[in-house]
Amino acid sequence: MNAIDTPIPQCWYEDEALLVLEKPSGLLCVPGRGPDKQDCLSARAQAHWSDALIVHRLDQATSGLLIMARSLAVQRALSLAFEKKQIQKRYEAVVAGQLEPLAADWQLIDLPIAADWERRPLRVIDAEQGKSSQTLWRALAHEQTAQHQACTRVLLSPLTGRTHQLRVHMAAVGHAIVGDALYAAPEIAAQSQRLLLHAKMLRLEHPINGRILEFESKTPF
Repeated sequence: MNAIDTPIPQCWYEDEALLVLEKPSGLLCVPGRGPDKQDCLSARAQAHWSDALIVHRLDQATSGLLIMARSLAVQRALSLAFEKKQIQKRYEAVVAGQLEPLAADWQLIDLPIAADWERRPLRVIDAEQGKSSQTLWRALAHEQTAQHQACTRVLLSPLTGRTHQLRVHMAAVGHAIVGDALYAAPEIAAQSQRLLLHAKMLRLEHPINGRILEFESKTPF
């Protein structure tokens, strides 16, 4: 697929240092193994911005906002900002069941996450081998799925960046994300054709000029 044929990613922000792009659900962030897994956000971005570099990732099934650097120096600076928790991310999700309370206060999930080596790439809660992992959540509204099952719309704010963290944490507290083919029970996974998880907000300090940048993407479900 050449640059003419490659879809142009939706771009929220562009300057000489970085890009803020929107990843659709179902698209990989980076190439996978095999010729059928070469189409990805990074390849699409590099077809139109040849210097675009991955800084962080979203799961293939997750949609939403993602930052790309346009130089190695900016990539290092943004990676360090993520490591120091200086970049704020918020996600919107629909989870199974009714989460309480519906309130303005954030609630904390603090459960260690480890690789499930026998079922890679899955992750598990593991008090002995797991890495410290924290997620803030806030329930927004009680709703029903298209199949009339009780669900809750939530905001999620990861304080750490473990693989599959939001999906593992919500499943661990008994409220798996609707449409999650990896961690939800089959009847919950079947309630949506896509994972109902969207990276809706990013807030960061520009690595060159120090200006505060904030972006919010409308949740598509």
